[in-house]
Amino acid sequence: MAASSNPVHLDGTTLEGGGQLLRVALTLSSLTGVPIHVTDIRGKRAPKSGKGEAGGLKSSHLAGVEWLARATGAETAGMAVKSRDLLFRPLTAPEVDSPLASTTDAGKFPGIKDARTNESDAGVWNDIYIDGVLVRRDSHIRMSTPGSIFLVLQAILPYILLSAHSNLNLGPSVVPLRLIIAGGTNVTQSLSYEYASQVLFPMLELKLGIEPIKMTLQRRGWSMGTTSVGSVTLDITPLKPESSLPAFRFEDRGNLIKIHASIIAPNSAARATVRERVLDKVQRVFPDVEVLFPVDDDSRHPKRLYLLLVAETSNGYRLGRDWLFDRRVKEATMDEHAKDLVGKVVGDLSHELAHGGCVDEHLQDQLIVFQALSEGRAVVDSGKNNEGSLHTQTARWVVEQMLGLEFDKGSCDGIGFRAGQKVWPSGKTVPSNLAVPLVKDFGRLKV
Repeated sequence: MAASSNPVHLDGTTLEGGGQLLRVALTLSSLTGVPIHVTDIRGKRAPKSGKGEAGGLKSSHLAGVEWLARATGAETAGMAVKSRDLLFRPLTAPEVDSPLASTTDAGKFPGIKDARTNESDAGVWNDIYIDGVLVRRDSHIRMSTPGSIFLVLQAILPYILLSAHSNLNLGPSVVPLRLIIAGGTNVTQSLSYEYASQVLFPMLELKLGIEPIKMTLQRRGWSMGTTSVGSVTLDITPLKPESSLPAFRFEDRGNLIKIHASIIAPNSAARATVRERVLDKVQRVFPDVEVLFPVDDDSRHPKRLYLLLVAETSNGYRLGRDWLFDRRVKEATMDEHAKDLVGKVVGDLSHELAHGGCVDEHLQDQLIVFQALSEGRAVVDSGKNNEGSLHTQTARWVVEQMLGLEFDKGSCDGIGFRAGQKVWPSGKTVPSNLAVPLVKDFGRLKV
């Protein structure tokens, strides 16, 4: 059964009111074929100056929108920097009941862009052959600013793992995929390269059965100090056609056995200072726990100071907290900076461990989409009296609006989406009270 022709309307000011709502909506729309109309995008984000209109699409958000639009052949309106409204209609399903189903129709409505009409935008994968054999498919996403690579990845990773366009057979296996993204690896208030490699990807592999994602750092991209654009290569194996994500369970955390500390600071003396502070603070807060230092890197700028602490448990869980220091940095007071940095991150990690759950607040919101798509009941124990961050609550709300699922204390019954599926699962429909006519609101689009 094809998805509804009417888009689900999502108010971008709901709950967290930032980019999380858009990212979750885009990935679900791209896979299920359910069109979306997001209004007041990032409506709760105030401008840095404190004046003028807030919110709208930033270039980093646009990178994910454009990639998914090309991948799904989507019809869009409002796909531009600073746009506050976005209509996104993926054409992944073989049957599309749409007044815009042809390029001729698309021209009748101002602001509508059909991603199929531009040959330079056709698809996102480049096929790599060796001796006439398809061995890999490559795709590039290039941001000219250090927008977070891993927030873009959040919007597109489920699609890469499960979409019909990703799941090409190569004999007994699937064609491996290589994604190269240029942008920010260490960005304020965003997932970092270190967090993705040490927490997110290991947990997806351990609990969801996803093939290991190999990530290679070409160069770092920073939002602090002199801004710079970095680059990361990800080698991803999509799920085999007709397979689905298991009904995974994050339960029984186990005991804390190790703390992994990743330090990035401007010189060896600064890193040594942070290291000493970490050892002292961790051993006082978490006595008898082994402390390891997997990353000790030069940040190459006096204003770049970063620390990630990852708690590893006896049952294989990893919970992390980090901070890209965003206060004024003076070399003469590096010891004080190190004290503040370590104190905050150790305190945040201690708070995460105190609730007794199996995930930190960042991993919790990353898992919502995978719960919704899984086969059966997916359970995530986030601890006592922990309903999740606003990011988590926002992700759940989007899932509820688009798929009609309900969460109960961190658990939900997924729709059982199968890899390579071209239409929404039989029997699943967009609730009629959530859908709005496709063309009705075009006059209100703010671009």
